[in-house]
Amino acid sequence: MNSFGQIFRLTSFGESHGKAIGGIIDGCPAGLEIDLDFIQNELNRRKPGQSKITTQRDESDQVEFLSGIFEGKTQGTPIAFQIRNKDQHSSDYNDLKDVFRPSHADYTYIQKYGTRDHRGGGRSSARETIARVVAGAVAKLLLKRVGVSIQAYVSRVGEIQLGKPYTELDLSQTESNIVRCPDVETANRMIARIEEAGRNHDTVGGVVTGVIQGVPAGWGEPVFNKLHADMGFAMLGINAVKGFEYGSGFDGTRLSGSEHNDVFIKTETGVRTKTNHSGGIQGGISNGEDIYFNVAFKPIATLLKEQNTVDRAENEVTINPKGRHDPCVLPRAVPIVESMAAIVLADHYLLNRINQL
Repeated sequence: MNSFGQIFRLTSFGESHGKAIGGIIDGCPAGLEIDLDFIQNELNRRKPGQSKITTQRDESDQVEFLSGIFEGKTQGTPIAFQIRNKDQHSSDYNDLKDVFRPSHADYTYIQKYGTRDHRGGGRSSARETIARVVAGAVAKLLLKRVGVSIQAYVSRVGEIQLGKPYTELDLSQTESNIVRCPDVETANRMIARIEEAGRNHDTVGGVVTGVIQGVPAGWGEPVFNKLHADMGFAMLGINAVKGFEYGSGFDGTRLSGSEHNDVFIKTETGVRTKTNHSGGIQGGISNGEDIYFNVAFKPIATLLKEQNTVDRAENEVTINPKGRHDPCVLPRAVPIVESMAAIVLADHYLLNRINQL
């Protein structure tokens, strides 16, 4: 279960403190121009050590393509790539070898496999998401050819919420600050909240909002691979994600049907909806409106403070973890959310081409 997608398909490999993280992208059409600078920039948005509110692990996260690209274009063959790990501090985890850290995958991995790589969480580490960002960047290049754009941003950190819908924001300002919130005043409050958590050796969670524009009507499947279902599956597979909603989401349950229905109207550009409570998807298929969604991230489980737990021998123990960790995952999660959305959409774009042969 290390692969994602049906036609546009990513298989990832590697561990947090292994030699490299990498992947194989299969199903990408031939002839796609690969912008290496764009792909590297996407990785730079995810990499550690990029600001004072992220982990200070020092990784360049330089991607190396091994196959599938010739003279700057895809060949329709598997695209293999890797990103080497260079700044592992594996000794920081020696005291945790036989200990189950609270809310981590330590216990469940032992129950499933009978063994685990305790260095930085091994395969369960969020460092694995590097592979998703590379595949997502390639997917973005493919989607750009058909006019689809994807933009995510931080809309809540702890109790500090951006109280505006995306339609009232200038999303081009998302990268103007280190927390990746397109509203400067709210961004400053979010940064202060993350810094407070860091000073207290604690962590804080929040929400990333995604906005997808340019998807035409007709992408998605009517039953088991509904577009929103695949999107939710993708987002819930990201480390630390605890919830997903699209369109009106849970707030929509407070409305009556007459208030919630998106009325169809005729416009100069064709059939549109007067409102967009559906979040651009109806019956599992895109309707041509913007697709928007929220992804909830829990506070990161690694706390640099004393906690009680048990070890493999079921002895009660106290731990005081070392290492370099984000006090808040949200700023670095933004490009991961975009990448998973891009992989889903690239997959459905290719599936839709088959349906219309």
